[in-house]
Amino acid sequence: MTSVVRWWDARQVPIYLAALGVGAVVGLLAPDSAVPLGGAITPLLALLLFATFLAVPLVELGRAVRDLRFMITVVAVNFIAVPIIVFPLSRLVADDSGLLVGLLFVLLTPCIDYVVVFTGLAGGARARLLAATPLLMVLQIVLLPLYLLLFAGPEAASSIEPGTFVEAFLLLVAAPLAAAALVQALSRQRRSRGAATAVAAVEGAAASAMVPLMAVVLAVVVASQLAEVGRDAGALLRLVPIYAVFLVVMLAVGILVSRAAGIDVPGRRAVVFSGATRNSLVVLPLALALPESLGLAPLAVVTQTLVELVGLVVLVRLVPAMLPAAGTTGDEDGSRATPASG
Repeated sequence: MTSVVRWWDARQVPIYLAALGVGAVVGLLAPDSAVPLGGAITPLLALLLFATFLAVPLVELGRAVRDLRFMITVVAVNFIAVPIIVFPLSRLVADDSGLLVGLLFVLLTPCIDYVVVFTGLAGGARARLLAATPLLMVLQIVLLPLYLLLFAGPEAASSIEPGTFVEAFLLLVAAPLAAAALVQALSRQRRSRGAATAVAAVEGAAASAMVPLMAVVLAVVVASQLAEVGRDAGALLRLVPIYAVFLVVMLAVGILVSRAAGIDVPGRRAVVFSGATRNSLVVLPLALALPESLGLAPLAVVTQTLVELVGLVVLVRLVPAMLPAAGTTGDEDGSRATPASG
C-alpha cells in the first residue's frame, strides 16, 4: 500500500488532469447523472477537507491567527486588489446582466474550503490560510453587497443571503475541522492500545487518501456541472478568457504583494492560492436563487469553476517553481506538504 501511495503522490498533476477528463466525459455522455453527482459534492468535499485538516497540526492554529502580516496581506489581496482587477474585466460582459452578475458573484468572493487543499499540495502555509478562513468569510458577506451595488446595481446587491455562506462554512470548514481536532486530541492522549491503533489507522487512511479523494472531487464537480454549461456554451464562452486572465493576473498580484509584504515562501504560496481561488461552490446557491431575468448567472459561476479547476491543477506545479523554498519540502506550519511533482 505504501508503494501505491508514493506512486500517486509523485503523479498528482497527471492524475488530476485525468480526473478532469473523466468528469468531462461523464458529464457529456451521461447528463442525467448531474443531479445525483451534484448532491455528492458537499459530503466528498467535507471528507477531503477532513483529511487535509488532519494533516495540519491544529495546535499551531493559535500561532497562525497571530500572524498579522499574513492576515493583512490576504485581506488586501482579496478585498482591495481583486475588486480593482474584477471591475474592468466585468465591463467586457456588462451588456448581459446574467453574465455580469454571475461573474461578480464568483470573482469577488475568496474561497474558504478547497483552497486549503490546493495550498497544501503546493507546499503552502495551510495552517495560516485555514486560520484566515473565518475572517475571509465575514468580510465577503459584508463587502459583496457593496461591490455588487457599485458594479451591477441595487438588484444584484439585494440578492445576497448571508445564511448560505454561514451554512457552507459550518459544513465544509467547521465540522471537518472539529472532527480532525478530535482525532488529533485522541492521538495525543492514547489512553489505551486499542484506541491508539484505531486513531493511527484513521490518520494513516486520511493521509493516504488525499490524492484519490481530490481526484474524485474534481471528477464529480466537472461531471455534475458540464451538461448545464453545454446548453448555453455560445454565451458562456465569452467568460472563459476573462476567467483565465483573472487567474494569470492574480498569480502575479499574489506573488508581488506577498513579496512586498516580506512574507516567507510558504506564506507567499498561500496568498497566491487565496487570491486565485474563488468561492464558486458557496455562491452557486445564491446565483440559483436569482430571478429568471438573470438566468445565466449560475452558469457563469459554474463556468468559472471549470476554468479554475484546470488552472489550479497547473498552479500546483507552477507556484512552487516560481516560489522555490530552498532546502524544504513542507511548510513552516509543520504540516505534511504532499510533493507537487508530476
